[in-house]
Amino acid sequence: QVQLVESGGGLVQPGGSLRLSCLASGFTIRYSFMKWYRQAPGKERELVAGISRLGDSTNYADSVKGRFTISRDNAKNTVYLQMNSLKPADTAVYYCNVVLSSGYWGQGTQVTVSS
Repeated sequence: QVQLVESGGGLVQPGGSLRLSCLASGFTIRYSFMKWYRQAPGKERELVAGISRLGDSTNYADSVKGRFTISRDNAKNTVYLQMNSLKPADTAVYYCNVVLSSGYWGQGTQVTVSS
């Protein structure tokens, strides 16, 4: 059974940092392109970052370039999202995603950036 479990969200002040984790089970991530999405209240879910199977290629939404870094540890079956210089506009529920035979999502982790 494929599962993605996100963690690491919370409340942080503007300019602060958080590191999100996505622990996968039921499949091995080393063969999969992994992605992070986010959904803010009243908005559509948007792609934040993606990382290739070997981690040698990444892509980011323009709004997070230079502030967020996606990485992976295939040995731990885990994908990370390091978020620095956080802004109130980054407030959202963050989701991990993988497409295998179909798309799979985690339950999400809430990130709130507020003073």
